[in-house]
Amino acid sequence: MQNYSLTALVEREGSGYVSLCPELDVASQGDTVERATSNLKEAVELFLECASPEELLERMHSEVYVTRFEAVHA
Repeated sequence: MQNYSLTALVEREGSGYVSLCPELDVASQGDTVERATSNLKEAVELFLECASPEELLERMHSEVYVTRFEAVHA
C-alpha cells in the first residue's frame, strides 16, 4: 500500500463546490467544502485502485504549486 500526499483545490460553483486534484486531474463535487473534499478523496482512491501503473505514471504531476498573485485591470 502506497500513501500519496495530494492537493485539493476547491471552489464555489453555483450553490455547491467543485474539487480538483491537479496531480491526477481528478475532480468531484459536493454541497459543502468538506463534502467536496471527501468526495474528491473517494474519487482519487477509486482511480488509484483501478488505474494501471502506466496510466498512473502518465497522469501524475509530481510538482504542483499553489500560489496567489495580483493582477491589474484598467
